[in-house]
Amino acid sequence: MPSIDRIDENGAVVGRHELADMLVQDQINVGLLHQVVTAELAARRQGTAAAKTRSEVAGSTAKQWRQKGTGRSRVGSGKVPHFTGGSVAFPPVPRSYAVKINKKVRTQAFRMALADLVAGGTVRVLAGVSFAEPSTKRAAAIVGKTELDKPLLVLVAAEEVSVLKSFRNMPGIRALTIGEAEVQDYIWAKSLLFTEAAVSFLQGESDRGGEV
Repeated sequence: MPSIDRIDENGAVVGRHELADMLVQDQINVGLLHQVVTAELAARRQGTAAAKTRSEVAGSTAKQWRQKGTGRSRVGSGKVPHFTGGSVAFPPVPRSYAVKINKKVRTQAFRMALADLVAGGTVRVLAGVSFAEPSTKRAAAIVGKTELDKPLLVLVAAEEVSVLKSFRNMPGIRALTIGEAEVQDYIWAKSLLFTEAAVSFLQGESDRGGEV
């Protein structure tokens, strides 16, 4: 069963935290990780690009000039694409870029990404530390004493609002709730710091067979 160090506010190791075997996966499938991360990034796209077709452009459908006698080419509506102020041929329309990823595949990717960090020895659990109110200064001191390399991913429980606010305003650090973190966040990070509540939530989800 894999385990990670539990550290106090001064960076001193105060014990080990056992992780369930099903939380980590030994074999890393790069193709699967790429598939999941690509889907996550695609889902972030707004997909709001749009332009108007001939039927949507405001204006008259009358001929711009008479058929004969002007010496110019015959023409119809002024809403055609080659006229200034006209429409766009085959315009972009609002769409979703989301790609469906099976839940089991996504869970497997989470476990692979976590396993890679655990194998590198760059995962810690912050034990017995609570923030009555946000303090970036205190959070920066904790990070400095942990000696964890950046980029650093800090994962907290949803109810730990003060902890989240304390860590999220520092360069090279990404602070998220455990439910917000995606596979690409784990891959982005060189180091990972859990709060006790966050790692307990992760363990509970694993015990229930839910997504990591």
